Parts: sequence; structure tokens; C-alpha cells
Amino acid sequence: MTRAPVIGTYHLLHVYLRDRFANRVVLTFAEIEDLLGFDLPEAARLDCLWWQTPASDARSPQSDAWILANRTASVNLSAERVIFDRIAS
Repeated sequence: MTRAPVIGTYHLLHVYLRDRFANRVVLTFAEIEDLLGFDLPEAARLDCLWWQTPASDARSPQSDAWILANRTASVNLSAERVIFDRIAS
């Protein structure tokens, strides 16, 4: 059974990433928070696993935002920056 995508509170990040034509989008945590309209959870600032793209059966609402936009996420916690690369077709 295929799990329905859950974007929820991260929908605006998904839309932003989906609508960018560039193959690479770089956003700071502050820019992501501005898009979302709320602060990222503490785990996003402290734990690289929060930004991990998990197996399809263990996806999270935040990872759905970039996965469904056909992107991967690579975080640099000390720089508070995330690189979203387009997944090659």
C-alpha cells in the first residue's frame, strides 16, 4: 500500500522548491522560516537526521516537502544553510 504524501505545515516550502527552475536552491534557516511563517524546530538546528531523506515508508512531513518537489536536502548545521538539489530524471 502506498502512503499518501503528507506535507502539511511544510507545504509552502514544497511549493517554493517545486516552482524553482534552478537545479540547486540554497536557503538559510531564516529564509525557510520566512517561507513557512514559523520557526524550525530545535531538532532542525541540532540534528542532521532531521534533514535526512528517509526510505519511502518512513518519510516525514518535512522530507515530503522536498521529495515531492523532486529534490534532495543537504544541510550545513553550523552555517544554518540547506542545499536542495534537483533529482536527475
